[in-house]
Amino acid sequence: MSLLSPERQRATGPASAASGNADEIAVDLVGLLHRNAPAEEFAARLASVEALPDAMQRKSSLVELVRMAMALRNRLEVHEQRERGMLAVIESAQDLSSRLDLTGLLKAIVRRARNLMGSHLCWLTIYDAASGEFQVVVADGAISDRTGKMTAGRNLGVAGIVMSTRLPFFTPDYLHDNRFVHDAALDDTFRDEGVAALVGAPLMCDDKVIGLLFVADRYHRTHTAINVSILCTLATHAAVAINNANAFAEARAALQNADMARDELERHVRDVQGAAEAHEQLTSLLAKGASLGALCQSVAQLLNGSVLVLDEACQVIGRGCAAGYAGTAADAYAPNDAHSAALARALHESRQAGRSVAAYSAGGELCRVIAVLGGNDVLGAVLLFRHEELREVSLRTFERSSSVIGIVLLSQERVEAGKSREVSALLRTLVSPRQDEPALTRDRAERFGLDLSQPISLLVVEMTQPKPGFWSRRLRADASAGAGLGAMEHVMDEIDGVLAIVCGATKAQDVLEAFSAFARRELGDAYRGVLSRPVQSAAEMPALYAALRRALPVLGRLGMRGSIVGQNEMALYSVLFETHDEASLHTFLHATIGAVMSHDRKRGAELTSTLLAYFDCNQNAKTTAARLGIHVNTVRQRLASTEELLGHWGSASRALEIHVALRLWSLGMARGKAEEDEG
Repeated sequence: MSLLSPERQRATGPASAASGNADEIAVDLVGLLHRNAPAEEFAARLASVEALPDAMQRKSSLVELVRMAMALRNRLEVHEQRERGMLAVIESAQDLSSRLDLTGLLKAIVRRARNLMGSHLCWLTIYDAASGEFQVVVADGAISDRTGKMTAGRNLGVAGIVMSTRLPFFTPDYLHDNRFVHDAALDDTFRDEGVAALVGAPLMCDDKVIGLLFVADRYHRTHTAINVSILCTLATHAAVAINNANAFAEARAALQNADMARDELERHVRDVQGAAEAHEQLTSLLAKGASLGALCQSVAQLLNGSVLVLDEACQVIGRGCAAGYAGTAADAYAPNDAHSAALARALHESRQAGRSVAAYSAGGELCRVIAVLGGNDVLGAVLLFRHEELREVSLRTFERSSSVIGIVLLSQERVEAGKSREVSALLRTLVSPRQDEPALTRDRAERFGLDLSQPISLLVVEMTQPKPGFWSRRLRADASAGAGLGAMEHVMDEIDGVLAIVCGATKAQDVLEAFSAFARRELGDAYRGVLSRPVQSAAEMPALYAALRRALPVLGRLGMRGSIVGQNEMALYSVLFETHDEASLHTFLHATIGAVMSHDRKRGAELTSTLLAYFDCNQNAKTTAARLGIHVNTVRQRLASTEELLGHWGSASRALEIHVALRLWSLGMARGKAEEDEG
């Protein structure tokens, strides 16, 4: 039996090989070491030496020589393994200093760990504090898709042991190891992968486990301390990479925040500069006496939107739109549209707070409103329509613009007051018991086209908010535009809280129709008034005015709204009921003709209207039948039924009382019909 390699046997011949010369064996072992022969060849040499006869000289020395060669070979293998590990660590350290891509860096570490350990698969997990689980972020060598999506609780499996000890952990047979609590889902994944042996190393950062690095094999295997140590070093590199990435992300976020703060500061500076320029521009326009329309256009351009200026009755008196602004909400505005309630609430809040208020949204545009005040009075409002909400500085610009617009409105109001001062003085002279010299009064009236030498009429109207002074200005504005009262000679102003209009008697009906059209359009039913009978001279005006003022409260007590009544219809009732309230009037009506009214309501009859027509026709049944278009016998039957209900009215005083009550009832019926027609 030869102890030498086949090559050595051919070189020395059979005799030398059989002799087992120690020198030749030593040379052969050196050759094996030189070519880094596998451990199996060294084992074969040892077996050959041990098979020599025991009587052979130096057998024990030869056995020891082979064993020494095997030890040297193992030592060289350990050195090579350490060298490979050091190279892997050095390459990993170089990646740490040169690569910024965290995912790519972690993939490189996982790949090196797998190759260095000679394992089937390797993966790295990171701890998620929110879920309390380790989640796989990188995997290499996996067969199943589930491996790259694994999660492990911090108290389960190898993760639980490493988390608690902060030390690496090794198991040669994971699925059958009872040193830890198993996770059923994780075990299923390992069965799919065929995992047997497993090593886990912690990723440490500030004494905290932030992740785990695993290598696994599909057979039972043990690892040397050097391998586990190198795996821990690579895990430390991964922890450093993750920590650096987090620090870099925080630094980048801080830099972004700094950039955002700088950009915000720059925007604020631009806004402040723009606000200063806007204030200067508005002030310059105001100083130059710019019109309300020019101011509206300037504000709209500054704020990139549409602007409306409203008066006290929410009517548009000025508007402007920025060039290129695409919006229709301003054009669609109407005083009594679907947004009027929201606008009213916003204006109320604006008056209380002294700031602008978001009123409503329409068609993708936001309407912001601010009340325009002059002292304690509300002059109107400014509406701004935009697609986006204003920034704080722009908001201040809008609110400051309302002050400028308020100055313009006050100025217009003063100009208007100056123009109407003479008209007001003339009206007060006409209705005052102490009238000026008639000739002087006639001269002043002629300057306004009013001829006091001809019969004149007086219209007195009571209104709700806004005050009559506002409506007198609106009516004068209509007149100056040639609309409504524009073509009619008259004087008009507020006197003692009511609107008074004096005109020629021949124009009275035209004035009444023009005012009624304006009132229906602008006031709805929030007014009531009395038109006087013609008087021949201005000297009769004080008494006429007093009579009309007595009639207005009676209309209020009757509940009349949205109509003008002739003085002739109200004369008797003003005298009889001017000191009574609405309840007293109803008491009088029910006491006088209540039975007839109740009968008509219950049976749908017309006894009340027939009785009124009978009195108006001088108690003539035939004339009454002709007026009502019914047979005279029908009239007599109704009168008989009425007399049964009211009793005999043959006396003059009883007839007058019933006739007055019927006329009051007719006024109430006229009011109800008007309201029904409007509805």
